[in-house]
Amino acid sequence: MADLTHRSPVIGVTGGIASGKSTVAQAFSRLGIPWVDADDVAREIMAPGEPALAEIRQRYGPRLILEDGCLDRRALREIVFADADERHWLESITHPRIRARLSEWLEAFDKREAPYALLISPLLFESGQDALVDRCLVIDVPESVQVERTARRDDVDEAQARAIVAAQMSREERLARADDILRNDGNTDDLDAEVRRLDQAYRNMPGLPRRD
Repeated sequence: MADLTHRSPVIGVTGGIASGKSTVAQAFSRLGIPWVDADDVAREIMAPGEPALAEIRQRYGPRLILEDGCLDRRALREIVFADADERHWLESITHPRIRARLSEWLEAFDKREAPYALLISPLLFESGQDALVDRCLVIDVPESVQVERTARRDDVDEAQARAIVAAQMSREERLARADDILRNDGNTDDLDAEVRRLDQAYRNMPGLPRRD
């Protein structure tokens, strides 16, 4: 069993697109819990001057680079969701870099002596990032809610939204791998109450081995 006396436990938070991961993270933050979002780190490692962006430009040419030198993330998303081989290539150059930078963030959290920290990641299981955490919390909503929220948030039609949802790990597999589940199809008060319940449980949990 891992020794947690010199580091904060890490809770991995995941869920399908538009399940409300960021909203949940903010609710934990209001309780004093630090967190890092793998999506934010993904943007960092594909910023101008980063090697990953140079590799993307080499593969696709300048058409995915905006006038300010930044990546056209929407255009890239359309490519990788339409072609599994392209998605796998992108993951091969980004996942190791994201994981390395997430590890740096988690080490920094240890120094803050927080009761625990959160790693927010839509691809927690698919990318192997669950090996960085001690426990996995899945934010769960029905697929119909995901499709509706994605279409509204990303300004895409229903067919595109369904394709994005279908490209991710199935809801059933995600739930089967969860240690904890938070249903997020209620109102804000319901969500806050669930977060407070989980916060108390995590603050009181005994030492846990980090996942292999």
